[in-house]
Amino acid sequence: MMASLVFFTTMSFTVNMHFCGHDLMDFSFVQQPENCGMDQVKAPVKPSCDIMLSKKSCCTDKQFSVHGQHEIKTSFDRLSIDQQVFVSTFVYSYINLFEALDKKPAHYKDYNPPFLERDLLSLNQTFLI
Repeated sequence: MMASLVFFTTMSFTVNMHFCGHDLMDFSFVQQPENCGMDQVKAPVKPSCDIMLSKKSCCTDKQFSVHGQHEIKTSFDRLSIDQQVFVSTFVYSYINLFEALDKKPAHYKDYNPPFLERDLLSLNQTFLI
């Protein structure tokens, strides 16, 4: 659990998006999104753009980035007294959850069940329902 917490707090990712007008045409986490091709068309009518300007394209590329934490070093001495008490009681109670159970002796360990020559219930077809 702690390893996954450290992994997700230090992970960074970027989402690249391509918009044509106000419509999201493509997005990608790994590479640049595919272009819709509307910025190359010089015709006066563009099907997915509301406003057509001959000099300006209606397509835009946007990038959304989330940066993770780079330094995860925290000293126990920098915490306040209340925080230190909370952390120590939490760790103490969490460790006590995993105490070993008392082993009770198994009295039936050396017991062998009786040998059945025939299963009389199956032979007589009598079953308890």
